Amino acid sequence: MSKTSFSRALTAALLGLALTTAARADTKDYEFQLVKDEAKQGEAILDVRLVDKRTSKPVPNAVIFAKRIDMAPDSMEEMTSKIEQMPSPEPGIYRFKAKLTMAGGWRLSLGAKVQGETGTVENKLVFKATK
Repeated sequence: MSKTSFSRALTAALLGLALTTAARADTKDYEFQLVKDEAKQGEAILDVRLVDKRTSKPVPNAVIFAKRIDMAPDSMEEMTSKIEQMPSPEPGIYRFKAKLTMAGGWRLSLGAKVQGETGTVENKLVFKATK
C-alpha cells in the first residue's frame, strides 16, 4: 500500500469513527439546570443552563420550543403563569421572564432541540418563589 493510499484510508477511518461517535450522543446526555433555585415573587428573571452531562460543558444554540411554568410542587398544577424567552446573557444560558404570582414552589418545564441531535431534551425544574 502506498503512503497516499494509506493516508486516505486512515483519514476515511478517522472520519467514520468521528461520525459514529457523534451519532452515539443521546438527548439523555443533556440536561437543563437552574442557575438559582430561588426567585423573588412578582416579575422574575430565570436563568437556566443547558449542559452536556458527558463533558459538563454548556450547550449553546439550542432551540427552545416548549416552555411552561406552574405551581405543581405545591399541588396547584392548574396555577400557571406567562413565561417569555429573553436574549441569552451568555452561550449555554437560556433566560426567561415570568410573573410569579404567589410565593411557593414552582415548576419550569422546558423542551428543546440541540443542534446536531435527534430527539428532544425535556426537563422539569423545581424552584421556590420567595416574598
